[in-house]
Amino acid sequence: MSRIYQFKYFIVLALLTAVFCLTPVTLARDFYAPDGAMYIGVDYYPEHWPEQRWAEDLRLMHEAGFNVVRVAEFTWVMLEPEEGRFTFDWLDRFLDLAQQHEIKVILGTPTASMPAWVARKYPETLAMKPDGTRSTWGGRKNNCFSDGTYRLLSERITRAMAEHFRNHPAVVGWQTDNEFGGTDCRCHHCRQSFQDWLRTKYGSLDRLNQAWGTHFWGHTVQRWDEITIPDSREGTWAIANPSASLDWMRFTSWLNVRFQGDQVRILRQVCPDHFITHNFMGLFQDMDYYDLARDLDFVSWDNYPVFATMDEPGFAYSPAMAADVMRGLKARNFWIMEQSAGPLGWGSFSRNLRPGELRQIAMQQVAHGADGMLWFRWRTCTAGREQYWHGLLGHDGKPGRRYREAAAAAGDLRKLQDALRGTTVEAPVAMIYDYDSLWALRIQPGFPENQYLANLGRYHRAFLRAGVNVDMVPPDADLSGYRLVVASSLHILPDETADRLTDYVRRGGVLLADIRTGVKDATNLAYDRTLPGRLSQVLGVEIPEYEALYKVRYRLRVEEPLQGDFEASLYADWVEPKGAEALAVYDSWPVQSYAAITRNQYESGKAWYVGTIVPDETFYDRLIGALLSDAGIQPVMTPPAGVEISVRSGEGRRLLFLINHLEKPVTVQVPLEAKSLLGETQTPGEISLPPYGATVLQLVR
Repeated sequence: MSRIYQFKYFIVLALLTAVFCLTPVTLARDFYAPDGAMYIGVDYYPEHWPEQRWAEDLRLMHEAGFNVVRVAEFTWVMLEPEEGRFTFDWLDRFLDLAQQHEIKVILGTPTASMPAWVARKYPETLAMKPDGTRSTWGGRKNNCFSDGTYRLLSERITRAMAEHFRNHPAVVGWQTDNEFGGTDCRCHHCRQSFQDWLRTKYGSLDRLNQAWGTHFWGHTVQRWDEITIPDSREGTWAIANPSASLDWMRFTSWLNVRFQGDQVRILRQVCPDHFITHNFMGLFQDMDYYDLARDLDFVSWDNYPVFATMDEPGFAYSPAMAADVMRGLKARNFWIMEQSAGPLGWGSFSRNLRPGELRQIAMQQVAHGADGMLWFRWRTCTAGREQYWHGLLGHDGKPGRRYREAAAAAGDLRKLQDALRGTTVEAPVAMIYDYDSLWALRIQPGFPENQYLANLGRYHRAFLRAGVNVDMVPPDADLSGYRLVVASSLHILPDETADRLTDYVRRGGVLLADIRTGVKDATNLAYDRTLPGRLSQVLGVEIPEYEALYKVRYRLRVEEPLQGDFEASLYADWVEPKGAEALAVYDSWPVQSYAAITRNQYESGKAWYVGTIVPDETFYDRLIGALLSDAGIQPVMTPPAGVEISVRSGEGRRLLFLINHLEKPVTVQVPLEAKSLLGETQTPGEISLPPYGATVLQLVR
């Protein structure tokens, strides 16, 4: 294609994209599954195996109770071996076989890995590294999202696939691309696109200079083309403008969202009866997932909990928190598009899944809102970087223990299908999950080890141990349906968000805020206010000073209901109560006159403030217990150590999940009238779970 045509195309596409991005997308589907069934299956790569093996694999999947596969997300060169020539016949044959074996298909748009001919003909489609060299073809996620050629080629293969497969009876849905968020291109196209994005956002250089605080170091911008890309290499954020760096993160996230939007428009036009999803990466930090989820029917995500417990098996906290984040992106149940099926790794591999663990992992995700489940992958591949990323079948292709356990798990999920339909997680607590604050703390953490996910995780883990479900919600969410809200590390705190939290407490809610809250405005400039700024009145405190604790800990003198022998570590707010009750004060010089933890009665509600980090998990268990008491929240039951509980409810049903994370059997006391949905023999008032055991009870109202 000519450079002139590429430029004209880029301009037209940019205008259409601007219109599209300003138009809210309303999704009509209240999604569970296309036909009301729970979809259970695997990710399959027919291109990896001889065609004569396909029927055998599909037969084994059918016998295991699977009814869906995802295919084709890395097959661009097989579908378009040269520009404009499409070869769909091999995939047609696979889809026909899948239909014969009663297995539905999710097609991936194959744009995460470009063919060699794209890089050869259009080298500008390859991402540029900070040193000015292009990425080397041969990996994946190595494209430039600003490049008009790549966007055009992506749209063309997406449209060709959609038009060809739109009426195939096996196809039920689409996955856009694969795991968005892996590129950071620094070419002249990206720099110009960044400048244009900023021009649209701020409107004038005066507003941009004010928002970025460019008077510092004399960095006032006088022309749009003077704006550079902030240096975000490891360890260099500190010398870049923090406001520019935050906008760069927002921009690169937007590039991915726009790229997906190009594909979604085509798929909605050509395949209106198919669902559209994407495989998110849980707690991945480089994208605003709320934005990426907006165009989709539902969110899917890739769950590999073995990475969360690499040293030894243990309570899988991270996958539970990630599942809650995924459910919160659209306030809707989700799917698992890739689930651990064995040892994982590229150059080296992880531990293997223990007997029963494959099923337990699946049940944990269903407990947190999963309505569909695919294991990654069907068979361990014999070539490429993922030869050690094991599937349900090994390299030899023989069905073994993991295959049998997946089949048993699929059978149990089938038994639960009718009971699960119309239910979602019952959560009386909301935790605010904010990408702006996450990014701002990556740019300027303020003190060592100030990590956004770790800060939220301390509370989330305590809620899990208490047996209470949590919704992860955006800062602008409607909080009126929650009795308790945790607003941890809201480093970026626009006034409207602070006012919304204040009003929530005024109306009777219970709020928890903590360290480094309200430090910055929406442009990442520090407020000229005494912390915690706009929340001072509702929290009943002021924080005139604070410090990082380098290899120092302060003893705490803690009052009821948190009483215990605790220490402050890493960071300390010097909190002055201004009407709030001090529940913990520092018991060390020179801060013995300051509070560390407070509680304030504000009109009809209560607002807590935690001004330090306590290394003892017992503290957070007591804190969460006190917050639940203030909010009038009574857990369904208190699980024993190592056991997770979750409740899904809807359409007159309440389902209690019991999940054993331990490598030993556990007897769980169930002080409720309930019946097993999976056929276990029950002793009245208790149920026994084997190592990695999980079950579901229907509560009798």
